[in-house]
Amino acid sequence: MNKLIKTSDVNDAGHLQIGGVDAEFLAKKYQTPLQVFDVTKIRQAVRAFKRVFEEEGVDYEVSYASKAFSCLAIYQIMAEEGAHTDVVSGGELYTAIKAGFPMDKVSFHGNNKTRSELEMAVDNQVGVIMLDNFHEIDLLSQILKEKKAKIKVMLRVTPGISAHTNEYIQTGQVDSKFGFDLGSGQADLALEKVLANPDFEMIGVHAHIGSQIFDVRGFEGCGQKLCELSSHWL
Repeated sequence: MNKLIKTSDVNDAGHLQIGGVDAEFLAKKYQTPLQVFDVTKIRQAVRAFKRVFEEEGVDYEVSYASKAFSCLAIYQIMAEEGAHTDVVSGGELYTAIKAGFPMDKVSFHGNNKTRSELEMAVDNQVGVIMLDNFHEIDLLSQILKEKKAKIKVMLRVTPGISAHTNEYIQTGQVDSKFGFDLGSGQADLALEKVLANPDFEMIGVHAHIGSQIFDVRGFEGCGQKLCELSSHWL
C-alpha cells in the first residue's frame, strides 16, 4: 500500500495521540521529560524510501544514521525492515552488535575513529569502513596487518558542495574537516595509498553534504561530482 497511515493526531479529549496512545497517559505513566518514538512511522519512512528506489529499478541501500538515536530497539527495527545502518562511534557499534544487527549491513563513519573502535570494527567484520583522513588509512593498515585481516573501505571526499542548510551542519564544502579534498589532489593520493594495500578492498567513494536539506540541487551537484571523480579514477 502506497498511502502513508497517519500515526499521530488529536483524540476526542483534545490530547495528542502518538501511535494511537494518548500523550497525557504516557506523561503520567513515565513522567516528563519524555521522548516518544512512533515505530509505525519509522517503518513507514523506511518502506517509502525503499519503494521509490525499487520502482525506479535502482540498486540501493536505505541507511539509518544511528547517531540520531541509538538503542537496541531501533537497530532491531531496522534489521526487521532490511535496512542498512551507519555508526560513528564504538558505542553505536557495540549497541548494534548487542541488538544482533547484521554486521555486513553496517558502515562505520567518523573523522576521529580510535584504534580500539577500528579494532572492534575489524574484529566484527563490519560491511565497510569509511576512510576519512590519512592518519586513519595508516592506522587501519597497521591493524589489518597485525590481525592478518582484510576489510572493505570507501573514501570519504569533500565534493565542494555547500548545501542550503545551517552553516554548522554543512559537511561537503571545500573547507570541511571531513574527508579528502578533491581540488588539492588529496583524494587522488588517498586512493593510491588504499589501492597499494592488498588488505583494503576499495568499493567506492562517499560524500555527505549536510543535514536537514530540503533542496535537491545539492544532492544533484554532489552526485555529479562523484560521477566525475569515478570517471577520472577509472
